[in-house]
Formats: sequence, structure tokens, C-alpha cells
Amino acid sequence: MRSVNRREIGMMLLKYGDDILHSGGMEREKEYMQHGAVSVYHHSVSVAYVSLYLARRFDIQVDEKALVRGALLHDYFLYDWHVPDPAHRLHGFLHAKRALKNAIRDFDLGPIERDIIRKHMFPLNLAAPKYPESVLVCIADKLCAVGETLSLPASLALWA
Repeated sequence: MRSVNRREIGMMLLKYGDDILHSGGMEREKEYMQHGAVSVYHHSVSVAYVSLYLARRFDIQVDEKALVRGALLHDYFLYDWHVPDPAHRLHGFLHAKRALKNAIRDFDLGPIERDIIRKHMFPLNLAAPKYPESVLVCIADKLCAVGETLSLPASLALWA
């Protein structure tokens, strides 16, 4: 394990994901709640941060740009899944596919980003992640979701 400069991670999120972070779709994500009192936008940023943190902490060789971009877009489904609507049924099973469709429409994505978005709900969705980046986002998503649901402090102290 190696030490990680958390400020540098934040800078990498901006370097690789600035266009995503300032897009109209991500602005919409700020209006939708994900877990507890955390918006989809903040959840997505947290997952990108934790994914990059884990890759660096455990010295896992990844395409950092693809990792950040896929993580930021992993929940790019662009609706409030808490609102009763037949289209939101089975959200846990279907939102990854919807997020990928929206992300392909709005951004130029490579195969790693596509795999991250499509497979971040493994094992709920049966298709297993193909790339190390996809595995990291899948893990980071679960860690962040648990922390958000339980209203744990938004720091990485638990994993550092």
C-alpha cells in the first residue's frame, strides 16, 4: 500500500471530468436524491474519488481518465427514482442500462467507461465487470452507498 495525496485526487477529478461535472445532465443530478440526503451528483463524485483513491492506495494499474469518467457517469440515469412511476420500477436492475444510454448520447465514451457504467451494479446485474476500473467503481459504489445510507462522515478515514 502506498500513501495517497487526497488533494491530488481532487485535482485529477477536475482534470479528467471537468466537462462531465459542468454538463447539463450533471446539473440535473444535483436535484435528485440518491441515498439518504446525498444527491446523485455528490454520490457520483464520491464514487469517482473513492475509485481513484483505491487504485492509488493499492497501486492498481488503471487508466485513470477512464476510471474517473466512468465513475462520474455510472449513475447518469437522469430521473428521480424515488418518485412513484412505472418507468422507475426495477430501478436497481435497470438503471445501469439507462445511465449508459444517456452517457453515450451526451459524451464520447471508450470501452472501459462503457463497461464501468453498464456493470457497476454487479452482482445485482449478472454481467461481471471486465476491467480493473470497472471492479474498482463497483466496489467504490457499494462503499459510498453504505456510508450515505447510514449517514457516515463523508471522509475516507474508514478506508485510509
